[in-house]
This record gives sequence, structure tokens and C-alpha cells, in this order.
Amino acid sequence: METKTILIKNAIIIGDEIKKGSLITENDKISEIDYSNSSLNHADEVIDAEGKVLSPGLVNTHTHLSMSLMRGLADDMPLDTWLNDHIWPVEANLDGEHCYAGAMLACAEMIRSGTTCFNDMYFFMDHVADAADKAGIRGTLSHGMIDLGDEEKRKAEFKETQRIIDKCHETADGRIKVAFGPHSPYTCSRELLEGVRKEADKQGLRIHIHVSETQKEVEDVMEASGKRPFEYLDEIGLLGSDVLAAHAVWLDEDEMDIIKERGVALSHNPASNMKLASGVSPVSKLLEKGICMSLGTDGAASNNNLDLLEEMKLAALLQKVTTLDPTAMPAQKVFDMATRGGAAALGLEDEIGTIEVGKKADLILVDMKSSSLTPLRNPISHLVYSANGADVDTVICNGEMLMKNRELLTINEVEVISRAEEASEDLLSKL
Repeated sequence: METKTILIKNAIIIGDEIKKGSLITENDKISEIDYSNSSLNHADEVIDAEGKVLSPGLVNTHTHLSMSLMRGLADDMPLDTWLNDHIWPVEANLDGEHCYAGAMLACAEMIRSGTTCFNDMYFFMDHVADAADKAGIRGTLSHGMIDLGDEEKRKAEFKETQRIIDKCHETADGRIKVAFGPHSPYTCSRELLEGVRKEADKQGLRIHIHVSETQKEVEDVMEASGKRPFEYLDEIGLLGSDVLAAHAVWLDEDEMDIIKERGVALSHNPASNMKLASGVSPVSKLLEKGICMSLGTDGAASNNNLDLLEEMKLAALLQKVTTLDPTAMPAQKVFDMATRGGAAALGLEDEIGTIEVGKKADLILVDMKSSSLTPLRNPISHLVYSANGADVDTVICNGEMLMKNRELLTINEVEVISRAEEASEDLLSKL
């Protein structure tokens, strides 16, 4: 294979330290970092990043990409009403083409706002994998498994999950991986959850699940099992260091200790939790306990965007106002959640999440030459508190340029938007 190199020079690099320098990528990896700005001069492609910050690509650890077709469909209502009366009736009519169109739209939005890796749970996941492959982005995909105690449905969910594993795992030059996706303790039977643990162990795959998003969920699980959700999941043996649990809003001290002891990673979704009034996850306390925390947007129907830069600011401010402590969740901790924390939550900490020689070339350049980011004093502060997706200038994933100078290179955005509009209209016409 012919070697392909990219030189990014004169960038403010967020690495082990934050300072100006240059970086070279070779094929899919970072091959050299130089802070003297002298030895790196030649490459197949050269980017002068003067006035720009070079950051690891952002990692969105909880998404439902194809729900971008439902953006604005059902606002300002509780989760139960939102799901049962609006979202699930629409989802009953989904097909692969809908999910492909929604996923392509989501990939365009994520690339534009600096996300290079995502963790998705939904349906028709081979179509989502196809979209991610074409877009050039990195993702872990899981079919959302729901059986509601129905044995035939349970068998069908395992069959579909295995189909996606066989078809999509480790595809797209290794960018696409597949995980098991039991939806939640209240939509999945004990038999399904135990089966997931058995199969995940057997196949060496990770698990992605919603846990303790609302008070009602906790009450329902306690009524059914006599235990709180994380206690119940621990009792049946589901929890482990290969599990990523989304939301984790309603926790008691014992559950936090279980999460820590089992090495479970969590995905904090502040915008979705606020919009649905689900509550506030005790992120500051979880971080103090040394629990792996990451950041997710959830779907565009409950956020309503996939801008992880915006999510960082919300995460920081929400902890401060909830704890009445302005020192809670400092900018660096939030930035770490969106980068190295996300990588660790997906078991990818050896590949992505930080700028280091030998790691995958998943990188973004953020243009600091704007009125809202001037004067440039503290790059981490600006990324967390001042920047938004529109400030992202260039995106590289796996050594391939996905966006340069705000121009998408792997996606025809006009076509993607048009196709998504048509898919959404078709979906809603079936109600």
C-alpha cells in the first residue's frame, strides 16, 4: 500500500502539554509530533493551522443516529409520553432506507461539529454501518434489543444482533465495531440480559445499555425485581468492564460503589436529560470515585442536535448549578470526558482519545480566529465554554480527511439533506 502523509503545522496542539507545534500522520496513525516547528516540512498534504487548535477527535458515547429524522417531532414532554405516544409509533414503521438516510444526516452533523467516533444503538444497523463507512467516521454499533418478556421476540433479537455482528463487526478498515445492545432493564427480560452476558463473553464483544434514566424506571425495576437497576444488573451478572451504561441519573451510594467495583463506564447525556426533565446525573461524585465517565448527546429527537462541543458546556454548567459549587466539573475534566474518557468507555483508549505518536489519526482543527473565541488565553476553556460545532474547521478520521476548511469531503451534504427530508416525510406519512 502506498504511504499517505498529512502534515499539520503551526497548530496549538492539545497533547501531553498545550503548545504550538507540528504533527504528521502516516496512513491511519500519528507518526511524529514536533514542537520545534523545524524538522517537519514535507508531506502529501500540508495544512497550515496558524490560529487553530489541534484536538483529538471527539467521542460521542451514546447516540441513536437515525433518530435525526425525528428531530423536533415530539418536544416538551416526559420520557414515558415521548416514547410510548410518539417515538415508538413512528419507529414501528422504520425500514433500512429510513435508517440509512437518518444516519447519513447524523454523520454529516457529527463531522461538522468535530465528532470522529460514536456509539450507536438502534435498528437496521447494517444500514447505519453503511452510512458510517461512506462518511469515513468511526463507530460502535448495537442493535437495540427489546423483548418485554416475549420468548419469540427474544429469539428474534438475538438472531438480528448476530446478523449485524457477522455482517458488520471489524469492517470499514476496522472503524466499525459491533456491541450487544440490550435496551434497558425495564424493556428486557432477565433471560435476555443473561443471554447477552453469555454471548458477549463468548464473542468478546462489549455491551451498551440504558440504565436509571428516570425515577419511574427505577421504581418499575424495583417493583419487578425488588432491587434498584444497577443492583439488579449486578445480581444477574451483567455488569463488567465491557459495559457502557447510558444516563445513570438516579443512583444511590451502593450503586455507585457497584459501578466502580465492576469497572462499568457511564455515558452522561446532559442535554437530553434536561430536555426530558429526567434529572441530573451525579457526575462530580462519580468522577471523584474514579468511575470512567464519558459524554453523549443521545438522539436528535431528545437533544435536539449532535454537537458534542455544546454538550461539554452543558455538562460543566449543569454540575455547577446543581451542586452550587462553581469549582465542580472544571473545563479540563469535561474535555477529558469527551475525548480520552469516551475512548476508554468504548475500550479504544489504546487507539484514540489523545494525541500521541502511534495512535490513530482521529484529529480535529478548531479555528480560534472568531469574535467569540478571542482573545485566545486558554484553549481548553475556549473549547468547553465558548466554542460550538460551527468553529470546527478540519476533521480527520483514521488518517482520512473528512472535512477541510468547513467543506465536507466524503458526504454530499445537499443530497443527504434532501434524502433525509424525503425519508422523514415518508416515515411520518405511515402513522
